[in-house]
Amino acid sequence: MIGLSPGGRSRVRIALRWLLGCGLLACLQVQAGLQLVAQPRGLNAEQLQVTEVLLAKALNALPPSLLLRLDKRVPVRWSDRLGADVIGRATGSGTLLLNRRWLERLSAVETSAQAHSQLLATLLHEVAHFYDRTAYWPEGQRSLLRACRQQQESLGLVGLPPRCRGQGERDFSLSDDPRLLDLAGWPEQAGQRGARAVANSQQDRSPDRYELTSPSEFVAVNFEYFLLDSQYACRRPALHGYFKQHFGWAPPAAEGCVAALPYVNASLDEQQQALGRIDPERVYAVHYLLAEPNEAWASRWGHSMLRLVICAPGRPRGPDCLLDVSEHLVLSFRAFVEDVQLSSWDGLIGNYPSRLFILPLTQVVDEYTKLELRSLSSVPLRFSRAEVNDLVQQAVQLHWSYDGDYYFINNNCAVETRRLLRVGTQNPALRDLQSITPTGLLSLLAARGLADQQPLQDRQQALRLGYFFDSFHERYQLMFMQVQAGLEVPARRVEDWFALGADARAQWLAQGDVRTTAALLLLEQAAQRRQLLLVRQELKGRYLSGRDSVDTELGEAEGLLQGLLAQSGFLSRPAELLPEGYGLPQPDEWQRLQQQSEGRRASLQALTARLDDQLLALLEAGRRAELNGGTRNIRLLAERLKTLHQAADGLQLP
Repeated sequence: MIGLSPGGRSRVRIALRWLLGCGLLACLQVQAGLQLVAQPRGLNAEQLQVTEVLLAKALNALPPSLLLRLDKRVPVRWSDRLGADVIGRATGSGTLLLNRRWLERLSAVETSAQAHSQLLATLLHEVAHFYDRTAYWPEGQRSLLRACRQQQESLGLVGLPPRCRGQGERDFSLSDDPRLLDLAGWPEQAGQRGARAVANSQQDRSPDRYELTSPSEFVAVNFEYFLLDSQYACRRPALHGYFKQHFGWAPPAAEGCVAALPYVNASLDEQQQALGRIDPERVYAVHYLLAEPNEAWASRWGHSMLRLVICAPGRPRGPDCLLDVSEHLVLSFRAFVEDVQLSSWDGLIGNYPSRLFILPLTQVVDEYTKLELRSLSSVPLRFSRAEVNDLVQQAVQLHWSYDGDYYFINNNCAVETRRLLRVGTQNPALRDLQSITPTGLLSLLAARGLADQQPLQDRQQALRLGYFFDSFHERYQLMFMQVQAGLEVPARRVEDWFALGADARAQWLAQGDVRTTAALLLLEQAAQRRQLLLVRQELKGRYLSGRDSVDTELGEAEGLLQGLLAQSGFLSRPAELLPEGYGLPQPDEWQRLQQQSEGRRASLQALTARLDDQLLALLEAGRRAELNGGTRNIRLLAERLKTLHQAADGLQLP
């Protein structure tokens, strides 16, 4: 045994206690890799000690792989030159500066805990910047990196210029990694050959809005939360998974995350829950839901949505879940005011917010097939179980965070849906998929083997099994053929019949038998629904187009409509209900969220009812007469049908 002096034995004992205290492997890694070295100049012994304790804790919180990769000595110095609102900064020369104002807080008993917490977060944030700048760049290439960064800043680019990136993973820093940019909210622009959006549209439910200023700040902010917040895995699961995979390690997290993902139901139906929950394990399949094109400017290429085929509680996942239609949900990217007659110019320049609506399938089917007279095709997508789970998770994450700009050409429903599919599933077949039209996207999905169009080949079977929802136009046309068989009406098609107007149609209402009268009643109800839809569109369009001027005729209705539009935003932007917190709401926030969503929906329903009461008085004389005429026709037909049935049954009429 080698002999040691008493002083040597003492130093050995101290070293052993240090190794056992911090963990042998971690301490050896610290010595082999990153070192945060306190600069003693201007510090007394106590200040130096508290600084070294802080740095040791920061090193102990960092991923082991980062410590090894970032093999450098980083001087840490307290500075008087940082602004009052700046706690720390990673300099280009490789020094980490801390604001000296915080040194007194760190040393004072009453402020030590809070200061320690904020300084620790700052240290981890700035280390993330060092890592992001240098981790993948060998020493000989760092001059190229600096030149690339300068070009990136001068051109206002998100991500490095193409010449600065190769094909291998190690050619990307974290803030240049396409996967990270996708998750963070700087998506690829449609048709721009990989160019990224300059602004981040995933701005809601942010832990720190500073993350939205640039991808590098996004990395640094989220790195803090990944290391320090035990709920990060539940609040931002995809990003947590990204960091965990990248570092091959994750810090201890909270107990298992709740499987159910909360969402705000965009339906105002009283039979629907205002706050819903999606359990990805109950999602049997994802379908591409296509609304067929019509003649409207904004709908001439169709509308793309995703249908979640959700199994009823207790039913095992399988084909029978297609029967649980009341459980199915639709993910639909829409312009927030899409139910107004959209301006083509505003759609081209992005004056409409783009939001992800989550709606019951039954409402979507009624909306398209009965009101817009457009059929829906529901095409199964071939995704693995893991891809389905990840897609649902990404969709709900966007539901809580996304508030983008809707463009008819390069950020429409097809572009947004394709992006959700690609980012959510990471399926290789979607990586370079490009399409800006809903029908074109479906064709590409089918060509790459992701869309199974076989269930729609037999139209009748597709109708029966729920793969196709036919437009009521065909049903109305059949009803009109019944009318034509019983009466010599001056119209060839159902559209021509509707176009005659309520007064012109009235002369034929008292001439039909039971079958003809029943058909006329159904057609008159359809015509009235379409008139009410047009009325709401016209009134809202009138308000939206004249918000900068005074329209005295609108009167109280303007206030009601203004309130209706202002309060309805939460249906597609649920973060309005829960401004505190970040990411996916957690169970301890659900009760408040339930109360807020139910209260706001009740208020909307009351506003809608009051507005409906005033609609007639606000309309032009011709539109008012048409609505009154439709109401009269429906009443007359209902009375005549009752009379005909009673006569057929041999009853004495009163």
